[in-house]
Amino acid sequence: MSTTGAGLEGVVAGESEICYIDGYAGVLSYRGYNIHTLAEHATFEEVIYLLWNGRLPKPAELDLLKTELAAQRGLPQPVADFLGSVPQAAPMDVLRTAVSMLSLHDPLARDSSPEANRLKARKLMAQTATIVSTFDRLRNGRPVLEGDPGLGFAANFLYTLTGKPPDLVMERAFDVALTLHADHELNASTFAARVTAATLSDIYSTITSAIGALKGPLHGGANEDVIRMLLEVGDPDGAVERVREMLARKAKIPGFGHRVYRTEDPRATHLRVLSQDLGKRTGHAALFLMSNRVEQTIQAEKKLNANVDFYSASTYYSLGIPIDLFTPVFAISRMSGWTAHVLEQYHNNRLIRPRAEYKGNPDGMPWVAMGDR
Repeated sequence: MSTTGAGLEGVVAGESEICYIDGYAGVLSYRGYNIHTLAEHATFEEVIYLLWNGRLPKPAELDLLKTELAAQRGLPQPVADFLGSVPQAAPMDVLRTAVSMLSLHDPLARDSSPEANRLKARKLMAQTATIVSTFDRLRNGRPVLEGDPGLGFAANFLYTLTGKPPDLVMERAFDVALTLHADHELNASTFAARVTAATLSDIYSTITSAIGALKGPLHGGANEDVIRMLLEVGDPDGAVERVREMLARKAKIPGFGHRVYRTEDPRATHLRVLSQDLGKRTGHAALFLMSNRVEQTIQAEKKLNANVDFYSASTYYSLGIPIDLFTPVFAISRMSGWTAHVLEQYHNNRLIRPRAEYKGNPDGMPWVAMGDR
């Protein structure tokens, strides 16, 4: 009899001190801090420090982290040249390749000491954001903007992407969105990173593995499908009609349901508010109204809850982020969690080598000569 669920559902695959989820109670916490507490009080830089170090930073420690992240934003010139050479490529393909290229230009790439890996984690945290904004500027024929060392992580990314410093409300909204996406236990991309780290491969290889997993439409791309659906239907009644038509033919509705949560995704709780507030400020209030009607319809007819992808779609759109950058922005945030898990894996490593439940003929098949086949 099988001892595993399809897709390893419900299987505990390892131990970690980074993230706790109770899918039945709707609880998500990082290092013991509830996601609602962090979304209300923390900055994204504080969350990065928390994930990496297991505690909140003191003021001087937070200032140092901000300084170090700002100092590491620049890209090696060959990586910047690559970004300008592939204007028609898919952004996630570009991000995966550019992150892998970073290892070729890092003198510490082969240094596996804890100190070197922590420095490389800071580089990856800072440079991933630069890769995404630089690629978008170049593919649209706009000049690349140098980061402003006086801006925090969230504000600097929006500035280098759009060319305009965000106001305090937009900065805070994006900062909260980054916090909400920072980690989620052993999701597919994080597990891929830990499997690669368990072989003692370098940290750039682990993150390239993670990006490859995130790129799949069953993991990182649902919010792109959500916003495209909303923009296509155009009004709340049309959105409800579209959803009912999809339900009738048993099509999957993007942004609903979750492998872990059996109640509301706690991240959706905050993104719903962000979507409404930003929509009013930026002239996209209709997107929230459509989203809300869709959510009510699916809850009534299928008893499914919105997940993190559903309201992040309209939130990102209202912030001026291009649709095909939604998943790369997910990667920018999740870089904090990926690197935290990789550092944890290195610290207490054992090769991850599960077994498969074999379903074929176990042994003893007779050899059939070529002429008799």
